[in-house]
Amino acid sequence: MNNIADLRKDYKLQSLSENDVTANPFTQFTKWWQEAISSNIDEVNAMTLATVNKEGKPSARIVLLKGMDNQGFHFYTNYESHKSKDIASNQHVALVFFWKELERQIRIEGIVSKLPEQESNAYFKSRPEESKIGAWSSPQSAIIQNREILEQNVVNNKQKFERTEITRPDFWGGFIVRPTMIEFWQGRASRLHDRLQYTLVGETWMLNRLAP
Repeated sequence: MNNIADLRKDYKLQSLSENDVTANPFTQFTKWWQEAISSNIDEVNAMTLATVNKEGKPSARIVLLKGMDNQGFHFYTNYESHKSKDIASNQHVALVFFWKELERQIRIEGIVSKLPEQESNAYFKSRPEESKIGAWSSPQSAIIQNREILEQNVVNNKQKFERTEITRPDFWGGFIVRPTMIEFWQGRASRLHDRLQYTLVGETWMLNRLAP
């Protein structure tokens, strides 16, 4: 533990200039996304989601990106979870992707809202059967006495849906984060990293370089 301050890595893989990026941050995200996919990064869709509750207290956790379009970034969760309760009181959220193999980070700030029910239904239908049962069985973020409660819920729900389709619970579904800011970060030597930030002004994306 005494050597924590000595842990450091010098980033030297690539650089990032204004000439390297597209005018639209969604197009630029897709470009970096494809490069990350090609690099065989484990769980490339893992992202940190930061929320703030009504008292102004922040919290963060890893969730999985499950869709993206030119409106925003999609993820799915229990609507009664800690994160969802935060979102109900404060729609301002942040996302972070960190792809260490490429020495890259993407920060996103924006406004979150629920996806339409038909999109949540379609995604839920595509999930494995065990994941569907899991969604029904876990009172996410609630205090439970022991794990046996979850396991019994699974047994009960398997019996419930034994002869019928496992439909999406009303308390489970998707969110979309519509960005107002997207920053692309490329690690560079001596901590002089490249940071290019897109900010939405009206309906126009403005590009600026930030000091590292």
